[in-house]
Amino acid sequence: MDAIRRLTSDKGVVIFSKTSCCMCYTVKVLFNELGVNPMVHELDQNPEGRDIEKALMKLGCSTAVPAVYIGGTFIGSTNEVMSLHLGGYLVPLLIPYQIIV
Repeated sequence: MDAIRRLTSDKGVVIFSKTSCCMCYTVKVLFNELGVNPMVHELDQNPEGRDIEKALMKLGCSTAVPAVYIGGTFIGSTNEVMSLHLGGYLVPLLIPYQIIV
């Protein structure tokens, strides 16, 4: 759990993902389309990936990936992110982290 805190505390948008997960891909594309360049941790390519995945589950993630953090706060997985987006609440959370072009 310390690893998760370390990886998310001083970053804007963090996504814990797996390269083979289609829902992870969907969430990453959504954030990119909203002008955010998230820090992505691909657990299947990280030697600590299994431990991080177990810790995410202990923290209450219904599915280990994708797990999305914004400003160090756990937001949720695909369902929570999409619900926030459809309700109009996701973009305001992302404003401080959007890339200005």
